[in-house]
Amino acid sequence: QVQVVESGGGLVQAGGSLRLSCAASGSTFRMVIMGWFRQAPGKEREFVAKSTWNDGRNDGTTAYADSVKGRFTISRDNAKNTVYLQMNNLKPEDTAVYYCRASKNGVYGPYDYWGQGTQVTVSS
Repeated sequence: QVQVVESGGGLVQAGGSLRLSCAASGSTFRMVIMGWFRQAPGKEREFVAKSTWNDGRNDGTTAYADSVKGRFTISRDNAKNTVYLQMNNLKPEDTAVYYCRASKNGVYGPYDYWGQGTQVTVSS
């Protein structure tokens, strides 16, 4: 039984920084993809960033939503099945619940594991 747990959310002023963490546990099988989605009130859940494991890469191949490129950085400790999201120059529009999504497959799908979410609030 796999558990996915996020931490690191909080309240920060615009221009500030936060680092989110997500740890997957309860399975000895390494997660191929670990990444982040977010959902603001009244809006659809949207992709933020992901890391896909590859040989020779500590934190895998990365991808980002256009809205966070240059501000957010995803990294991963594969030995611990843990992923991090460093969020810099935060904006009020970044306010949302951030969810971790982990998959044992090379693409996201219906059997992925989700965390409970962590709230990020950015004040102006």
